[in-house]
Amino acid sequence: MHSEWSWDAPGGSMEGACARAVALGLPAIAFTEHVDHTVWTVASGDLDPGGFLAGLSAPDGSLTPPGFDAQGYLEAIERCRERFPSLRILSGLELGEPHWHAEAITKVLGTGRFDRVLGSLHCLPEGAGFAEPPGLFEHRDAGEVVRGYLEEVARLIAGSEAFSVLAHIDYPVRHWPRERAGVFDYSAFEEEFRHALRVTAQSGRALELNTRLPMHATLVRWWHEEGGQAVTFGSDAHGPADIARRFREAAHMAEAHGFRPGRNPYDLWARVD
Repeated sequence: MHSEWSWDAPGGSMEGACARAVALGLPAIAFTEHVDHTVWTVASGDLDPGGFLAGLSAPDGSLTPPGFDAQGYLEAIERCRERFPSLRILSGLELGEPHWHAEAITKVLGTGRFDRVLGSLHCLPEGAGFAEPPGLFEHRDAGEVVRGYLEEVARLIAGSEAFSVLAHIDYPVRHWPRERAGVFDYSAFEEEFRHALRVTAQSGRALELNTRLPMHATLVRWWHEEGGQAVTFGSDAHGPADIARRFREAAHMAEAHGFRPGRNPYDLWARVD
């Protein structure tokens, strides 16, 4: 299993994350740094006024992601490998909307070796720009947002070969407007989830079990039924305290649905029929 960490995240350091991983007894950790190119409009009140992202937003509400410092990132990885020799440290990226930014993504991947590359979808088209689910839920039908997200996931899979793991397929569920729309019902979106999982499985990619929410067992069952061959674990940690959060529960869930760990602690968990 592995955890995730943003290497230059405010409030922590890569070394701090490694120290936490060692203290927890983790055999490996993957630093899947965010690499985003989509400029999106931020939902009202969605950013901490003093936070890192607030400093990147413009008066009109648009947010431009920072550039990726590949050299600094890879140097930090090597420092940690030297300082924590007992910990297997994987380099990695989480590519946001890579099917929309093929040329830029190719340049990033050419800057070095990355052991674990995830693809993710954070935004959907909104008018002439883009917006994340929190902003979309403010004025769109909630079910429409989720269905649109899953349709775009399928286009993400078809439109990019730059990544090997699909991250947080349930991303919009994190922001589901429960007060207005009630408790999220996975069965109401079974067809859409299954389609996205099926095309992901057919592409040969693995599915990330992101433990921030955490992922619902129904999705893991559907993944297995739709032919998924492997899973990986991501704690979506942006601070040492969140490293490997809920991994024990996620591992039990994966085992219950037919997935087992590989020979090495950094391997994907493979399907066992």
